[in-house]
Order: sequence, then C-alpha cells, then structure tokens
Amino acid sequence: MNNIKTNRDKLIIQSVVGAIADPPMRVVSPYRISADGEPMVMPGTGGITYNAQIGDSAIDWWADHVEPGVTIRHADADRNSVNNGALQILACVGNKARIVTGDAKDDIGRITGKHGGVYHLMVDFPVEKLENMVNGDKMLIKSCGQGLAMTEFPEIKIMNLDPDLFEVMDLRGDSKTGKVRIPVTHTIPSAVMGSGLGHADTVEGDYDIQMFDPETVEQYKMNELRFGDIVAILDADHSFGRIYRKHSISIGVVVHSRSVLAGHGPGVTTLFTSSKGDIDVAMDPNANLKNLFEKLKEE
Repeated sequence: MNNIKTNRDKLIIQSVVGAIADPPMRVVSPYRISADGEPMVMPGTGGITYNAQIGDSAIDWWADHVEPGVTIRHADADRNSVNNGALQILACVGNKARIVTGDAKDDIGRITGKHGGVYHLMVDFPVEKLENMVNGDKMLIKSCGQGLAMTEFPEIKIMNLDPDLFEVMDLRGDSKTGKVRIPVTHTIPSAVMGSGLGHADTVEGDYDIQMFDPETVEQYKMNELRFGDIVAILDADHSFGRIYRKHSISIGVVVHSRSVLAGHGPGVTTLFTSSKGDIDVAMDPNANLKNLFEKLKEE
C-alpha cells in the first residue's frame, strides 16, 4: 500500500464486454518489411498466446507486435466502432476480466495493456487456464480507473490505471516538493519513441520504443525489457496526447513485443504523466505487473 490519497470513491464502475480476437493476417501479402528491407512472415497480434506472459521478455521472440496472454476486442467486426471504443477507453490496466461464455466461463484475469491501431486489450490469466479458452469467448470487465487523481498532487495526471493496482504500487508522495516517486525498471529517452506519436489522447492505445540504434539499446538496457515492465519515458508529456517536452516525464507499462517494422517496437501504455517533471523515479527490477498482480492477490 502507498500513502497517497485519491478520489477513487468518486469513480464510476461500468460494464464493457470484449471477445477473444482472432490473429489478423493478410493472405495476399503476409510479409512484414523490416527496417533493413527484409521481408518476413511472423506471428503478430491477436489470439491466445500460450507461451508469452507478463514477466517474460518482450524482445526475444520470432514475432512482431505479439501480445502476451489473451487478446480481446469488441465482437463488432469494425475495430473503430463506438462499442470497441468504449472497451478500449474505459477498461484500465489491472481491471478484472471475467469470462462469461465457453468452457472457461467464470475464470478471471486482469487487463495488462492497450494496443493502438488494432485497438486490442491484453488480459493475463494463469497459464493453465488458457487451455479451456477459444477465440470468440466473451469477457465482462467492470471498468474503473479513468479519472483517477491524486488529491494532493493534481499536476500529475493518471490514466488507464485500476485504483486497486494504484494502491499496491510502491509510490511515495512528498507534499513539500509536490513530487511523487514511482518505481520503474527502465528509463527510456523520448528520442527513440516512434509509432503512436501524434494522437490527441492517451486514454487508449500505446506508443512504441524503437530498438534500431545498438548504442542506445545497450545504454538503456532495452534488450532486457519484459511484458508488464513499468518504465519511465523522459522528456515526454502525455497530458493531452504524446509530445516531446524537456523535463516532463511519463510512466507507462510495456504491453507488446518488439517489431521489425520501421518506427515500431515494444509498446507502452501510459499510466502517469507530469508536464512539469513532478515525478521522480526509483530503479526497481521488480516493478512489473507480474509482481503487482501477486500483491493484489494478497489484499
């Protein structure tokens, strides 16, 4: 538990429903052209990914944008529908997702992230529960978290974060300085951030860490990134979209794997942002959703 007061008692809890999504692949042209000009055929988004979970490497796979655990979106065929929009925006990282159809009915997982463009949500379940699931199974999420705020630190914005998950994060607020300390596994320079820039909001989707400069990858230990890592993006303001701003800082969670495509890489869904730099980071290798979800079980 942390020592920070919030407005959680004012937040609405509302139902949204998603279904396990099929992996989308083009039959006519299945190739992904890498940043080095090499055509590749690789698994990607969607489906049930049986051997990649939160806590696992987000780098060491023959895959592109692979999503750990179970991928859902609204059953509407149109990913841009208002129904899928509600699912993508209102569901928050850490919210519980309960399966309501099929052989895995009543199994419960938790949201681990949001993936822009394809507009998917990722859900973590115990590995042994995956065998009873099938594409098309529906899940009910009691969405809650958008609008969460720290009453004593209003300059720091929170988004996409379940209030229960917030409370088990080892945050430390200092009312004298107006700053909050947040544990992270990595700091990432805004210079390498790619796909996802230019969006006018950060309450859905993600943006990608480019992995194409070996010197930067080594300096910031980016090859050690894992699904579920809490990371800090330096000089990045996500208050009303994603922009470069010196001395600002944003905190997010790694939600999908690296990519061979130019401008792409491991995706980050925003959880906190401060345009004035009122977030201090504490380096902690345990700052990962896998460990935080274990804490939630203990509550």
